[in-house]
Amino acid sequence: MATIEELKSVIGKKGGIARTNNFRILFTPPQTTLFNIDPDQLLGSFIGGGSGEFNPKNILNDPRDLSLLCQSANIPGAQIQTLEHAHGKQSVKAANTFIHEPVNLKFILTNDYYIKRLFDNWIHLEVDINNHTVGYKKDYSCDMVIQQLNPQGKVVYGVKLLKAFPTTVTSIDLDSSNENAMGELSVTIDYDSYVPEGSISSSLSGAGAVLDILNN
Repeated sequence: MATIEELKSVIGKKGGIARTNNFRILFTPPQTTLFNIDPDQLLGSFIGGGSGEFNPKNILNDPRDLSLLCQSANIPGAQIQTLEHAHGKQSVKAANTFIHEPVNLKFILTNDYYIKRLFDNWIHLEVDINNHTVGYKKDYSCDMVIQQLNPQGKVVYGVKLLKAFPTTVTSIDLDSSNENAMGELSVTIDYDSYVPEGSISSSLSGAGAVLDILNN
């Protein structure tokens, strides 16, 4: 069994322990989800006053706010499915296909319900419940970068999700018995595949995501 000093030595030469609260997500959702052009919403914020006071800057939402409001995320795992086949007198397993896990994101809800409205608009791009039509994947998917950061904010590992899109937007719990509870929204993201990235490649992917944001 390793001693405490041996364990501390290993952790020290590996740069310390990875902290789960040091992370960042970067992505630009479909452009149409970023506009607050609902007349009812705009009029309500205009006449509401207080924290809901109308602000022209909120007509076009900055997707970089998504990273700041994201409370939790996960770097997806992977599973190899196997098939059994006869090998002489034995039955042996061999790799057959690859399965990836969905990504779960949790966001803080602000009083303008920015995050909720954005994902409502996004899933309606996928399936329009009014017209009973299904959208084109190129119009409702985007690449998403999830990065693990060190305490200095430098990228140490990342994954790039290719053609990501939301598949579940959870309900929002309201509770009058807890005055200090913070509103939250959880979203499940699926995607075609993911690419593990090191510190340099993930930094480049993140820079690309930022450029996409600025271009939009």
